[in-house]
Amino acid sequence: MATARQYLKLATPFPMRRGGVLHEVQIAYETWGELNAKRDNAVLIFTGLSPSAHAASSALDCSPGWWEDMVGPGRPIDTRRFFVLCVNSLGSVFGSTSPASINPLTGQPYRLSFPILTVEDIARGGYEVMRGLGIEQLRCVIGPSLGGMTVLAFAALFPDSARTLISISGAARSTPFTIALRSLQREMIRKDPAWKEGNYSSDAVPVEGMRLARKLGMITYRSAKEWLLRFGRERASVEHKPDDPFGIDFEIESYLEMHAAKFVGQFDPNAYLYLSRAMDLFDLTDHGEGSVVEALKRFKIERALVIGVETDLLFPIEQQQELADGLAMSGRQVKLVRLNSLQGHDSFLVDMDQFRPVIGDFLHGL
Repeated sequence: MATARQYLKLATPFPMRRGGVLHEVQIAYETWGELNAKRDNAVLIFTGLSPSAHAASSALDCSPGWWEDMVGPGRPIDTRRFFVLCVNSLGSVFGSTSPASINPLTGQPYRLSFPILTVEDIARGGYEVMRGLGIEQLRCVIGPSLGGMTVLAFAALFPDSARTLISISGAARSTPFTIALRSLQREMIRKDPAWKEGNYSSDAVPVEGMRLARKLGMITYRSAKEWLLRFGRERASVEHKPDDPFGIDFEIESYLEMHAAKFVGQFDPNAYLYLSRAMDLFDLTDHGEGSVVEALKRFKIERALVIGVETDLLFPIEQQQELADGLAMSGRQVKLVRLNSLQGHDSFLVDMDQFRPVIGDFLHGL
């Protein structure tokens, strides 16, 4: 299969924020559009927890990307104007160094010897790619979900590196509710006997744990109202077997099973554990003496767009309000958009009718 994936390979060790060092690190990325002579038209996209760097199709890879309707010629992130760069998070499995990668010092997969991963480490990975391409300052840095957190970490760590930012369904820190949910997901994986303290083989991964973790995640990614309107009490087309009184009876159960089975074959369990924990550990106040407002004062952006969704369980709209208020208090020009999308946290992936004009209008003015 054709691929547009490229790699930045770092010649020097990569010190991790919470201790430990990675050697021979590589960060996978894809690009669209052309970098202008001044190298000042770049837009950097950080992803959510599970996507690759393949945000959109291209001549090198015509398969649809995870943000296909957002990136491209004439689309909100217009590749006729911008040089668009999307990075695969450090710790992820789609080309970047992760717990599944080979440790060059041992010749064996890192597994749980991989250092603690933080959102700041992911942000630095994007920064290294940007600088490796000769870009000193971005026109905009954009990210949804985990990517929204990474945008904040990027702006705090490298305050001169972006003129503007767009944070979508992100937050300055995780709430106890979301930490609890992700903790349960991780426990589901770790309690699977096949996990073997992280030492499973590629042909015997903890399938059941991953299935359950993904199902719980899928439930929280959307809203209860959408589930009601979309599925109601519709029965599954294939009912459970007579000897399984607790099998799949309802269409919503069938839907969750389908997505869980698909995810199991795509993502490494240990990588999921590390990325999930990174979201829990992130706290923007670490960059502001215990204060979100003080941390936001470090940002040197000119303008910001903060987008939240009223039905989002994982990153409640109040968290986007906190970011917008803090940015305004620090003297930044900020616009908060509260969308009433039905699809909850996943709205940025599916409710293009609402997201496209908001992002397009902001970028049009740059």
